[in-house]
Amino acid sequence: MMLISPRELAERLERLDDVVVLDASWHMPDTGRDAWAEFEAAHIAGALRFDIDQVADHGSPLPHTLPSPEVFARMVGAMGISNGTEVIVYETGAPFAAPRAWWMFRVMGHDAKMLDGGLAAWKAAGLPTEGGPERTPDPATFVPHFRRELLADADDVANVLEKGTAAVVDARSPERFNGTVPEPRPGIRSGHMPGAFNVHYAALVGPDGRLKHDEALKAAFTDAGVDLSEPVVTTCGSGVTAAILSMALERLGTRSAVYDGSWTEWGGDPERPAAKGAS
Repeated sequence: MMLISPRELAERLERLDDVVVLDASWHMPDTGRDAWAEFEAAHIAGALRFDIDQVADHGSPLPHTLPSPEVFARMVGAMGISNGTEVIVYETGAPFAAPRAWWMFRVMGHDAKMLDGGLAAWKAAGLPTEGGPERTPDPATFVPHFRRELLADADDVANVLEKGTAAVVDARSPERFNGTVPEPRPGIRSGHMPGAFNVHYAALVGPDGRLKHDEALKAAFTDAGVDLSEPVVTTCGSGVTAAILSMALERLGTRSAVYDGSWTEWGGDPERPAAKGAS
């Protein structure tokens, strides 16, 4: 199971030693929110920060690009995570960036879990939080087992669009997908990849901040025209909310890969085709 309830997590923390809880909260720059400050204000006791802007390939011109397996291993090892560690990721609100952290561990061969409902659900269950900076963990050794099939690049996307070997599904809002509003990042065209489908990530999340039940997840994809019997490449603005789609698809038994560069890379490359309007 990829999800864990607040009560289940609390029980694990009471009886198991090798559990690491990671606050993977991340906010778009235009929100004015500071995930680090929010962490210091309140977090699950003993949790560490997993900042997707830090656990990244800093040599890439694209935001929070997946780091190499070696860099990832070094960074999570410094968090006290080994191959035997149970990793639980969460964020302050509804799924947004925590699925990205879940996917990153999965690409590196480690199956993490996500706290269903995030910190809000933890608090609602009457479970305690603490404030202050993160603790200093004892380092561990993490050996990555890279799963290339869970990652797509621009050429992979172009290839599947040309050959029809997988569906490309975009998690951005319909307005961004259709190109009726400008992209939040300067220099990036509006629109989408010709032939892509649009499933807004918010359609997969219920009002309680949890992923919807399987039938609702299935309907969100099939209503958009996605054939769940075929593999999928998920995309979004910068590879964050695409992971929400991949998490839902994993629940439904459909293979998927995340296009890490997503529309920031594709829309910023004038050589790549772009379309506007409903696909």
